[in-house]
Amino acid sequence: MTIKETKLSGCFIIEPQVFEDKRGYFVESYNEKVFNKALGIDVVFVQDNESQSSKGVLRGLHYQLGVYAQAKLVRVIKGRVLDVVVDLRPNSVTFGEHFSVELSEQNKTQLFVPRGFGHGFIVLEDETIFSYKCDNYYHKASEAGIIYNDEDLNIDWQLPSADFILSDKDIILPKLKDAKL
Repeated sequence: MTIKETKLSGCFIIEPQVFEDKRGYFVESYNEKVFNKALGIDVVFVQDNESQSSKGVLRGLHYQLGVYAQAKLVRVIKGRVLDVVVDLRPNSVTFGEHFSVELSEQNKTQLFVPRGFGHGFIVLEDETIFSYKCDNYYHKASEAGIIYNDEDLNIDWQLPSADFILSDKDIILPKLKDAKL
């Protein structure tokens, strides 16, 4: 496994080792002992989630507040997404900055998103399956988010905005300057 810290402290790109032969491939997508040692952290994931989406679906930018904050380990099982994180830690030197990476079934790349980050993705291929582990349980009353098109963030989602498919909830999220942190 290859691990690279992004420009946002505590956020890591993880490239697992892939073993391929005439039968297909094998990849160890997660090993708690190896993961925690390599990242120098102690995280225990308690919930796995999966979504299937069509091209143009934009989910995010989401996060959980307070004691319900979540760290996530995200990956794509099928298809391709542009995954985006925003540093929402008020005391961070990179507060309000974002980072994006393409995750796909071909590259098998994963992204570790620490607590205190907003997270979202846009689907770049039809029938994409997105999977993620969380280190805390979902708590509806603590869910929060930031609007995807906040001018201060200036995120390049790589698709024309006319092609975006958003939930009613995601269309009305506040800008970063007005968000609950």
